[in-house]
Amino acid sequence: MFKYIIKHPQIQTNKAKALLMLHGFGSNEADLFSFADQLPDNLLIISARAPFSLAYGGFAWYNIFIDAQNRKISDNQQAMESLEKISEFIDYLIDKYNIDQQNLNLLGFSQGAILSYALALTYPEKIKNIVALSGYINDDIMPIQEKIEHYEHLNFFASHGKFDDVIPVELARKIPDYLSQRNIKHLYKEYPMGHEVSYDCLTDMTEWIKQNL
Repeated sequence: MFKYIIKHPQIQTNKAKALLMLHGFGSNEADLFSFADQLPDNLLIISARAPFSLAYGGFAWYNIFIDAQNRKISDNQQAMESLEKISEFIDYLIDKYNIDQQNLNLLGFSQGAILSYALALTYPEKIKNIVALSGYINDDIMPIQEKIEHYEHLNFFASHGKFDDVIPVELARKIPDYLSQRNIKHLYKEYPMGHEVSYDCLTDMTEWIKQNL
């Protein structure tokens, strides 16, 4: 079970609309949770801590290694393990907090965004809206058998920095075509920023969440 922090909705309903936050490599559950006060107050917001501890105090959903050619190599086995654990965590949250099963949403940054794409495409029946910040779609952690017929309800807000030196923007630019081929509704936007969430990106993301969640 993941450690997590939670913000309960100010407006109570019979079944809660929920937003699950998945932070990036080397960060923790407090990072994305800093956005919580700017988001709609009818949302149940949960921010989870990734399971793998790093030497310098942060956490990761999976490890990243540098090979002899100075290339970044993701531990895809760990990524798939985290994918399964998050899926189980979602089931736990739905039961514990009486969440509307048709209104569970994701917000991920970097590694958290990569896993958000994979979660939505692997378990589309569990997810509705997805905010994916500074990530990309990793086919190597995706299921062999896609559930394309179950994707029609999914809706993505995807953003990336034009000057991102951690995840090149060229990887993110493949996202719109990938989603379009699967008839998945999406909005993709680029910003003059690095591997971060700029003010303009945050403003657009917040407005999109207000309109769609």
